[in-house]
Amino acid sequence: MATMESLIVMVNRIQRACTVLGDHGGDTDLPTLWEALPSVAVVGGQSSGKSSVLESIVGRDFLPRGSGIVTRRPLVLQLHKTEQGVQEYGEFLHLPKKKFKDFSMVQKEIKDETDRMTGKSKQISPVAIHLSIYSPNVVNLTLIDLPGLTKVAVEGQPESIVQDIESMVHSYVEKPNCIILAITPANQDIATSDAMKLSREVDPTGERTFGVLTKLDLMDKGTNAVDVLEGRAYPLQHPWVGIVNRSQADINKNVDMIAARQRERQFFATNPDYGHLANKMGSEYLAKLLSKHLESIIRARLPSITSLINKTIDELEAELFHLGRAVAVDAGAQLYTILELCRAFDRIFKEHLDGGRPGGDRIYGIFDHQLPAALRKLPFDRHLSPQNIRKVVSQADGYQPHLIAPEQGYRRLIDGALNYFRGPAEASVDAVHFLLKELVRRSIAETQELKRFPTLQAEISAAANEALERFREESKRTTLRLVDMESSYLTVDFFRKLPQEVEKGGNPTSSSADRYEEGHFGRIGSNVSSYLGMVSNTLRNTIPKAVVYCQVREAKKSLLDHFYIHVGKKEGKQLAQLLDEDPALTERRQQCAKRLELYKSARNEIDSVSWAR
Repeated sequence: MATMESLIVMVNRIQRACTVLGDHGGDTDLPTLWEALPSVAVVGGQSSGKSSVLESIVGRDFLPRGSGIVTRRPLVLQLHKTEQGVQEYGEFLHLPKKKFKDFSMVQKEIKDETDRMTGKSKQISPVAIHLSIYSPNVVNLTLIDLPGLTKVAVEGQPESIVQDIESMVHSYVEKPNCIILAITPANQDIATSDAMKLSREVDPTGERTFGVLTKLDLMDKGTNAVDVLEGRAYPLQHPWVGIVNRSQADINKNVDMIAARQRERQFFATNPDYGHLANKMGSEYLAKLLSKHLESIIRARLPSITSLINKTIDELEAELFHLGRAVAVDAGAQLYTILELCRAFDRIFKEHLDGGRPGGDRIYGIFDHQLPAALRKLPFDRHLSPQNIRKVVSQADGYQPHLIAPEQGYRRLIDGALNYFRGPAEASVDAVHFLLKELVRRSIAETQELKRFPTLQAEISAAANEALERFREESKRTTLRLVDMESSYLTVDFFRKLPQEVEKGGNPTSSSADRYEEGHFGRIGSNVSSYLGMVSNTLRNTIPKAVVYCQVREAKKSLLDHFYIHVGKKEGKQLAQLLDEDPALTERRQQCAKRLELYKSARNEIDSVSWAR
């Protein structure tokens, strides 16, 4: 089993680490270890003798004194028992290398450090002062001295001070791991005790409360507090302890605390009312009782604390991984980070195109549905109406009507119709362009590493969209060139295979009388329509090839090539601007890193506890 001293010292070290690394408990979205650790909070009204009890336990005058609210910040008092003969000293967490061997200077530093936080006013602050006292005259114990409860504000204090103090004290004692040391003067009606009233609110069963009666020597003659001390008047699950503090006259005369302890022991031993309780009274007994109870609580809670620490370490490490590494200061490392982030984005973008993520299949949908539908809707019926064919053929013939077949009319009809194919070709290019832009936007959003850097996100988005615009222009030129190619050279074999009109004499011709009749123009329209159908089938196959080659393929291959060249020319300051992440993320990473350091430190402290065989 671990020794009592090692367990309490271990918790002391963890509590110190909590303060150093910013874990003060309270409302926070970060996990808190402070609230999981057992502690002893000292609670009492003003003038209840709370400070005197603490000084009796320590055996030294070290707390500021005065009228009104003297304790205006929580004081975490950690007592460390040393070997006999070792000189006593105090050490503050905010002055870790300075040993205070003069305890009047400890008193002054508490006052000065309080003023540093609250100013010279009589305001209070929830930020604790940590004081460790090393002495052979103490037991290993940690106590938290809280501001005294009050009922009225004094001059210089806001009206809310009464509620502010109660709220602060309440925030400590309401925690299930807090042991409450409730200080009540014996010469006051216990029913009106501020400390007992508050402890009953948060600990109605009295399981966590130790009652302390002070000023037993100041009770009216003929009265005593035996019923309270023996647990009949106000029962608790733990025994009441009576304390006899130094009188104000003793304090003014600087009566030695060791002598005061001796006089306290003598009071209980010789007092007829309390003699039978003498071995369970006094500040020395109280300190030992609390130390033993605190040790038992630590021992009982240690497995759950260890489990909490391990679980929280895993959670914090996962969050830090999600938040990403801190941004490097070196320009070379910054450039490397930017390129890594770009590659992460590029990988996700390609996954969308290749089918690893949704989106790329919609490109095929453009070619398989939108393009064929657009080709089918082309207004060839209007272009090849008998009236338009007559008009075009007649204009092409001019003053000399065609002899056999109206070749120039055919060419004009076909050229005019081929222009209609430009619309679907451009529409296919634009549809793929907008889909690629959408995939860029989605890929940036899905690149977790990029979420930290809104400036870099915007730069990558702008560079990618600029590249897609270039690809679109090249794709548009290429697809329209395919349409123009169909105009520049007609497929002669198609027309040679068309059935010819044969006269009775066997000549494939038509009479000049039939040349401008409806049937003749109908056959011309039918032939042109068939040719356009062949061209439509050709373009239906070649337009997707051109679009994929010029846009999709290039996007996969060189989407950020221009950006890489551009970013490679940037100076360190410009690179840092690209990696200017959201300040909230930077702060969160720092908070998580500090809290992770705390929890790992706590785990090491627990692991280092020596276990006696």
